[in-house]
This record gives sequence, structure tokens and C-alpha cells, in this order.
Amino acid sequence: MTNADKIHPFLALTAALLLLGSLAACATPPSDPQERAEFEATNDPLEPLNRTVFEFNQFLDRILLKPAAKVYVHVMPDFAREVVHNILQNAGEPVTFMNAALQGRFHDAGKTASRFLVNTVAGLGGVADLGTGNGLDRVNADFGQTLHVWGMPEGPFLMLPVFGPSNPRDAVGFAVDSIAEPWSHVVYAASGNGDSNRYTISKIAASALDQRSRNLDTLDALEKSSIDFYAQLRSVSRQHRRHMLGIVDEPPADIGRMSRE
Repeated sequence: MTNADKIHPFLALTAALLLLGSLAACATPPSDPQERAEFEATNDPLEPLNRTVFEFNQFLDRILLKPAAKVYVHVMPDFAREVVHNILQNAGEPVTFMNAALQGRFHDAGKTASRFLVNTVAGLGGVADLGTGNGLDRVNADFGQTLHVWGMPEGPFLMLPVFGPSNPRDAVGFAVDSIAEPWSHVVYAASGNGDSNRYTISKIAASALDQRSRNLDTLDALEKSSIDFYAQLRSVSRQHRRHMLGIVDEPPADIGRMSRE
């Protein structure tokens, strides 16, 4: 298997999501004016399918991810979890640099490069985050955001298996960022496809565990306070993403620490 072969699943995911987005765009809106306004505001023409995926995600979370996150929080002290978080963030800085540059945010790209250098060398590979608080705070930039800056519309709401709330633009962005992330290619060049795949799986698992553990209380509170958890999560995740894109100034009050970071 060549390095190009590893890209095919991501391209298949991208093509499938674009097809879903196209099908959703062709969905016939309700004829009633009030229902049509609600339909357009919700922007979720694939809601029956999305709810099915959501239920699958909830099942997976109940039996695997949430229990694992609770054990992780119980077993690992705060400083150790912070070290894992710092290393994962530092590993993503090259992709952040790429996207900041593609968006024309050259000051942020330079800051990201400096931050990566400081944290990698002086911070021992990102174990310590020496940049934050010293003029090199982390920059938010991903390819979904880049596509937004380039004028691509977000498309309809999508609930992705495992990865959760998204839209076609951000799903494509995630696929591109995953391909652009350099470390799997470095591992592949050094030791072959087997180790590269193991690295990718380990990175995804560690990122999922880190993010879920940082949002245990937030998601529990959101679910308990929601009459319809799916609808509430759709609304809150969309508002949070728009805040990250600079479309709205303030994040939703009830999202707490929920974040893709």
C-alpha cells in the first residue's frame, strides 16, 4: 500500500458528504410559509438520517467513550492530562500554520510557527505550553475555516458518525486537515504503512478521549437541560462554530468549555 492509498478513504468520505450535501440542497421545502421559514432556519433537511446517526453516536458514547473518559479523568492527574492535551495541540500546529497562511493571516501564521518552535524545542515536544501567556497564544485555523474565508457556503447540518455535529464544508475541511497533518507521513516514510496507520488510529483515539474528558460536565448539563438533546446540540454546536468563524462575537452561554481544540 502506498502513501496515496491512505488518502482514498478520506476522498471517499469527502465525495460522500458532497453528494449528501447536493441531495439535501435538492430537498423540497414545505409549502406552508411558517413551516418553510422554520425549515430554512434549521437547515437540516437530512434530519431523519442525522437523528439516526446521532442515536448511534449516543450509544457509542454511553458504552465506550464516556466511560473511558471518566476512567481517564479518575486515573490521570490534572497535570498529566494537560501534558497530553499540550502534545496533541502542538502536533496540530503545522496544519494551523498552513490554514492561517491560506487565509492570508500571515501574522497569525508567523505566531503559530514561533509557537511551534518554542513549544517543540523549549517545551520538549509540546509537553509544556510555553507560548500561551507569553505573546504566543494558540491560533484557531482549520481548513473548514479556510473554505469559509474563500466563500464556500457551509451547506446543511450533518451529524457525522463518531465525529458528531458538522456540515459538508467542515467535513471536507476535516478530511483535508487529516491528510495534510505531517506526522503520519513522517511515520510512513520512516517505518512503513503499518506504523503509520497505528499512529493515525492512536492520534484519533487520544484526541477523542482528550476532548470528551474536557467536556464531561458540559455535555451532561446540556443533555439534562434539553427537552430535545439533538436539536439543542445542533443549535449550540452551530453557534459555537459561527463564533469560531467570527460570524458572531460571543459564543452561546451554555456551551461552556465545549470545543474542537
